[in-house]
Amino acid sequence: MYKFLFAILTLISLNAFSQRSKKNARNHLVESPKEVSKEHFKDFKLITDMLDSAKKVSFLRYSMTSVERVETGYVTATTKVKLQTHPRKSYLVNTDNKLEVLYHESELGTKALVKPHVFPYFTMSLDPRGNLMRKNQHFTILDIGFDFTARTIAIALSKEKDQIAKHLTYVGKVEKNKMMCHLLVYENTEFSYYDYTVGHKETVSSIAGKFTVNDYMLRCKNKLYDDYGYLKEGSVIKVPTFYCKKAVFYVDEKTMLPVSVAIYDEIGLFESYDFYNLEVNKPVPNSEFQRNFKGYGF
Repeated sequence: MYKFLFAILTLISLNAFSQRSKKNARNHLVESPKEVSKEHFKDFKLITDMLDSAKKVSFLRYSMTSVERVETGYVTATTKVKLQTHPRKSYLVNTDNKLEVLYHESELGTKALVKPHVFPYFTMSLDPRGNLMRKNQHFTILDIGFDFTARTIAIALSKEKDQIAKHLTYVGKVEKNKMMCHLLVYENTEFSYYDYTVGHKETVSSIAGKFTVNDYMLRCKNKLYDDYGYLKEGSVIKVPTFYCKKAVFYVDEKTMLPVSVAIYDEIGLFESYDFYNLEVNKPVPNSEFQRNFKGYGF
């Protein structure tokens, strides 16, 4: 984030969206039967059910495989995640390179503990939205979980209002990641870019939030991979007309959560996220969000 499934997991600072924006996204999705054909009414209900399910998640454990296009090409990762949504606590470990990250809102404040198992090896306390943690990352540790993904989708697709039905297709039920899922495909051939003149004290993330577009896609298009501060006022950048050109997403029939999301731009696959081994709302002990928990390397 979720009126329509688009993200994932993913748009870096959509947390900045106001409660009013979230409400508008939901209102746009639930069109009246007079405005939306009966054929698409089920599609919309699937999305609203997904939103409701994501909002009810308090605890999560899952494994995730991701593919993201970055400055140097595509990078893949396999990650195990533990999450508590309120107050925010999360632990993840990249099982490929053993990189560990711990975030505990109540105890660590605005910082996250990061332990790379390569040079320099020692544990660092870093800003989740800072350059080091966001380098070659589409999203931050603050964005993991289904609530963010679903909200991103909803807000992004709400931009199209009455055009949503034309671009969204419900394919049917299929098996994905060992789960029976509802498959939906969104595609908009009118996806393109337009020129935008940067205003006073604007960043890539603030512009992405302002226009409900993918933060990292904006960085890619304008080669602003490492620009996390204010952009030069008066400079011109290219902004996507929509969140993406195409999205393929699978909503688990049992949990009604988006367990697989693939996002495309004009080039091809931009990012994809697949979730496995979900444990939803099974409490995670607070001890597992402590740096000295057995098995952690902090």
